[in-house]
Amino acid sequence: MRYPIIGAFLLGISLAAPASANEALAKKSGCLTCHAVDAKKVGPSFKSTAAKYRGKEGMAEKLTAELSDEKVHPTNKATPAERKTLVEWVLAM
Repeated sequence: MRYPIIGAFLLGISLAAPASANEALAKKSGCLTCHAVDAKKVGPSFKSTAAKYRGKEGMAEKLTAELSDEKVHPTNKATPAERKTLVEWVLAM
């Protein structure tokens, strides 16, 4: 690329856009009622959840299924596809 600074800036924008879109999805879905990205609220922070489950096989599926349990996540308004997206976002932190 001829202008590496511009390329790095554009790459940063492209990486930040999905993160902010996912955070907006978390807010819309009710996740941020009990969770925060980097601080404990009623539930654990997303970053601590990611650290706890990082590298453990089958965790994405387990956590996605757990989001369907209204007793555990009563404020969850996400669709099944959105739940999967949210879990992948959290585990990537």
